[in-house]
Amino acid sequence: MPTNASIAAHTLTDVTASDSSLRRFLHGLPGVDAVGLEARAAALGTRSIKTTAKAYAIDLAISMVDLTTLEGADTPGKVRSLGAKAVHPDPTDRATPSTAAVCVYPDMVATAKEAVAGSSVKVASVATAFPAGRAALPVKLADVRDAVAAGADEIDMVIDRGAFLGGHYLKVYDEIVAVKEASGAARLKVIFETGELSTYDNIRRASWLGMLAGADFIKTSTGKVAVNATPPNTLLMLEAVRDFRAQTGVQVGVKPAGGIRTTKDAIKFLVLVNETAGEDWLDNHWFRFGASSLLNDLLMQRQKLATGRYSGPDYVTVD
Repeated sequence: MPTNASIAAHTLTDVTASDSSLRRFLHGLPGVDAVGLEARAAALGTRSIKTTAKAYAIDLAISMVDLTTLEGADTPGKVRSLGAKAVHPDPTDRATPSTAAVCVYPDMVATAKEAVAGSSVKVASVATAFPAGRAALPVKLADVRDAVAAGADEIDMVIDRGAFLGGHYLKVYDEIVAVKEASGAARLKVIFETGELSTYDNIRRASWLGMLAGADFIKTSTGKVAVNATPPNTLLMLEAVRDFRAQTGVQVGVKPAGGIRTTKDAIKFLVLVNETAGEDWLDNHWFRFGASSLLNDLLMQRQKLATGRYSGPDYVTVD
């Protein structure tokens, strides 16, 4: 006998049969109460945690970082240094957890893979003409295949925001499906660039569209625009993955990226995860921070809890 989850999954498959059916489904999602969403995000951001819980939260946050360098001036030496830091973030304390991944451009994947060899650290690669996504689909797919061939464990793709904002949802869906296929065994993170989607309703629609197309993670941003991850847009995406699992039985991860720089910020996001999606998402298999400078602040706060002294930025490596 079919389960409720399998019936729901079949129903959701039907909504992608045509552009019109997909549009009806996405525009039929409940409208977002912007005032309520922002108020809840703000209220959850005031939660305080005790010292023991804070130590746990800091280690958890470190383990969720995708340590990232996505600059035109990236060199093999910088990527090797980043990989070493990802494996042992604090060389003076080997009890410090490794980060979840290092995230680099496709041409740096092989170097990153070598740098983290033998560790639990994954290699993620941005692809599909990151960050603008302005390229033909064959070019985007070649970008993905190159990264996978070089050893990428995860692919971070960007959606065609122009197509999405123009209402061409099936085009965006088909592109994500094609990238998912090209990714093979690599997990796929789908970046929406929420700062360019204009409305919370669009963020909700993009979240469901990405999940329907097979995203393993939905990700807020590239980190390359003015507005990146915020508590309200991340809360909205957490609600989406929670509801998607309730309807289909399929769990999807969430990755806020860009603008998360302090331990206080990271802990606020962990509270959002726990209170919205639940404990099942409090693991780096299902939640990540796309960040570079965040790790240094987490390490300094960790040292302060351990020693009672604030070491300062000179005691951590500069990425």
